[in-house]
Amino acid sequence: MRTKDVKDKLTRRKKERVLTGKDFLSTGSTMLNLACSGYPDRGFAKGHYYLIQGTTRSGKTFLALTCLAEAAKNPEFKNYHFIHDDVERGALMNIQNFFGAGVERRLKTIHSYKIEDFYDNLDTISKKGFPFIYILDSMDALTSEFEIEKFAQQKKARKQDKDTAGSFGDGKAKVNSQNLRRAMKPLEKTGSILIIVNQKRDKLTGYGGSSYSGGNALPHYASLIIRSDVKINIKKTYKGKERLQGTLCTLRVFKNRIQGKDRTIEMPIYSTYGMDDISSCVDYILSEKHWKKTSKGIIAPEFDFKGKRSKLISMISNENMEMDLSMIAADVWKEIEDAVAIKRKKRYV
Repeated sequence: MRTKDVKDKLTRRKKERVLTGKDFLSTGSTMLNLACSGYPDRGFAKGHYYLIQGTTRSGKTFLALTCLAEAAKNPEFKNYHFIHDDVERGALMNIQNFFGAGVERRLKTIHSYKIEDFYDNLDTISKKGFPFIYILDSMDALTSEFEIEKFAQQKKARKQDKDTAGSFGDGKAKVNSQNLRRAMKPLEKTGSILIIVNQKRDKLTGYGGSSYSGGNALPHYASLIIRSDVKINIKKTYKGKERLQGTLCTLRVFKNRIQGKDRTIEMPIYSTYGMDDISSCVDYILSEKHWKKTSKGIIAPEFDFKGKRSKLISMISNENMEMDLSMIAADVWKEIEDAVAIKRKKRYV
């Protein structure tokens, strides 16, 4: 039997607030936003943690840092602090060139060494009370106190010509299990966003397969997971030779707590440009046959355009038609989502 106080508290409990556009950060990709939330301008909801997993060269770091570029131009994130925990020390690109002066000015780069350092840094920032976007790049590059101690024991044993029987694991799974759940409440309280990058690794067994470091807590507490992979290399022929321009990556959004859907999109990423949102939208609209492709090029009625794909992309970029393109892609996406939805009366009202 509940006490009267408990009953009163339950009675006074407010209904859960419906999220609006102000509660979201764009990923910088219309198609990825649609896969995350069903909206062309909403990617990650404030107050949550997100996991980006994938192979080498599949755009994980570019995606994470592009989120900062979107936050820098969004007034809803004007008071947010940007933290890039560059454990790998691998983000050597020109930040201003790819992500803008706003990101370069506001970005604080730190370098955790152990997983314990990462949680100490996250806790220190959380207790300051201001909202932030924290990118850990990557979980794989962190060591742990357990791993350091294990190495010291094995080194000592080797010097003494003793057997160096070790133990499995690097200790990070246990630390994540103990600490990641505690980080969720401060994120919610301040409306902050945590993004963890996780590298896909091949299993060292005769059966093949792949794995991700850090244990089960990483996917368990994530509000959604983005898994990236390289589909093909993008090349351009110059002086009779094929030159590598970038990669066409597949981005799968699953374990999605925002809208519950498992969706996969494609995103070109260029080494001299970054994520190509315009090309991604154009190719999606074409793939769904909303626009026709003939021997003379693309027919895009909304833009009163007939011609080559490259000219269409240049026109959209030069004439600032990106928003119009995003809305067309969103309309096509919604039409398909509505078509495959189960249309029955609600079971519960």
